[in-house]
Amino acid sequence: MALQAGATSEGVYTVGDYLLDRLAGAGVRHLFGVPGDFTLAFLDHVQAHPDIEWVGCANELGAGYAADGYARLHGLGALCTTFGVGELSALAALAGSRAEHVPVVHVVGAPTTATQAAGRATHHTLGDGDFGHFARMTAEVAAAHATVTAEGYAAEIDRVLTEARDRRLPGYLVLPADVAAAPAVPPAAPLPEHPGVTDPAVAADFRDVLTERMTQASTVTLLADILVSRLGAEDHLHRVTALGVPHATLLWGRRVVDESAPGYLGSYLGASSAEDVRAAVEDADLLVMAGVQFTDLTSGFFSQRIDPDQAVEIGGEAVSWDGRIFSPLAMANALDIVAGVLSETGAGGRGMTSAHPTDPTTDPTVIAVAPGSPLGQESLWREVADFLRPGDIVFADQGTSFYGMADHRLPGGVTFVGQPLWASIGYTLPAVLGAALAAPERRPVLLIGDGAAQMTVAELGTLLRRGIPAVVIVVDNGGYTVERVIHGANEAYNDIGTWDWVMLMRAMDAAGSARGIRVDTAAGLRAALSEARESAVLTLIQAVVPPQDVPPVLRTIAAAAANANRPKD
Repeated sequence: MALQAGATSEGVYTVGDYLLDRLAGAGVRHLFGVPGDFTLAFLDHVQAHPDIEWVGCANELGAGYAADGYARLHGLGALCTTFGVGELSALAALAGSRAEHVPVVHVVGAPTTATQAAGRATHHTLGDGDFGHFARMTAEVAAAHATVTAEGYAAEIDRVLTEARDRRLPGYLVLPADVAAAPAVPPAAPLPEHPGVTDPAVAADFRDVLTERMTQASTVTLLADILVSRLGAEDHLHRVTALGVPHATLLWGRRVVDESAPGYLGSYLGASSAEDVRAAVEDADLLVMAGVQFTDLTSGFFSQRIDPDQAVEIGGEAVSWDGRIFSPLAMANALDIVAGVLSETGAGGRGMTSAHPTDPTTDPTVIAVAPGSPLGQESLWREVADFLRPGDIVFADQGTSFYGMADHRLPGGVTFVGQPLWASIGYTLPAVLGAALAAPERRPVLLIGDGAAQMTVAELGTLLRRGIPAVVIVVDNGGYTVERVIHGANEAYNDIGTWDWVMLMRAMDAAGSARGIRVDTAAGLRAALSEARESAVLTLIQAVVPPQDVPPVLRTIAAAAANANRPKD
């Protein structure tokens, strides 16, 4: 008898196989996780599945971050952990996916239904016979959740996967071991497509109002952010920016535009913005905001000064403007209307300033750093920016890495990923693993501080084991510099252990295939990056900079953070 897609050699098609087929049908090709006794039999079916590959991680938190990074590049991610001890380890990662609108499905292998019904003190539980504690905890984080049953498996699995996919938020499935092994029927049709939400009459009304207002506007600016990407509307946004309208992004949404385009202004950070960017956004006669979500760390702690009367706010399924709500109107359709009206009215050329300010990475007035000069934050990020090429995937950890790159324009086609809302340091090291597997044709580049890297360093071993040719730049500045600049510059609580990162990598790399180098000058970093560009294996660069050296943008943000955390009279 021919096997179904996920059936094992025994030939019995199970609920576990149904779940795997549904994941594969939604585009998932890698399942991240850590094995546990409640998942082992299910993992046999994962191993047998022709379209899904198991990616074993060092711990469940790393698996959650890896699935998140995978989803950001691929559209949907998935991880599998054991009940209780494993799933709670991954919960911080799932919460980050919820905060940052990333669709990740968490499959939890649970004790059998008979074990749960008996209510006995079972390992990986709190010992009180209540097996629902962890599902109730996760319900606060997962947008869709279910405990899979042998009778209702199809409806339960389909609902959670569809909601996670369409809402761009996490899903959570508890899969008891006996239910995973129960017989099932393969899906007869693909998951339903996301239904269109736009009302043509609403779209026509918005077009009419926008045309009248744009005809009158003296200046028009576009401000875009991360939700454009999360909602799959980047191509529609590019139709707008291609018309030459001056445009900026928040640091969170740098990936949604081509920063080499003539109309790109730079990053808007509220009061922390460059003056020309601030003026173009805040003083525009008409400001189109696409997928913008202001957070404290991307707005200079809510220092933006946006006149609501001048701002058209395009959300996922509605447009807000001057006290009116145009709904239902999908973001992609709204952006197409904006592009059409800009083209018809010629408003895209009514910029406030030169729409392509001096690029700090190529400014000829900048004094060149002497070859033997000690490496600092300025020269570090300038060399990294010069190193990047179209198609690279850049993950910048929260702190000096994320904000150090803020002043540097990225080449077209670079995907830049940070996590400024959830802001969990260490996130990027496992996340770059997921992204690399999602897009193996692209070069992954990891920028991470030494304190952050110590949080999740175990997944460096997974990167090495998987043969990921990442360029890993560990910013060795002796501790939590982002915290030092906020408070406690010289306090012991911001110190960490001193590691030899090159030797650590070699200890993890039993095959001896990876490369590592320690640098403390700009010339040394430039040479190491040049070597890494030509290498087909993982290259780790330990970049040593002074502990108190801080990128200018981070210094400004940190001052705002210190003020926000200060008790008020």
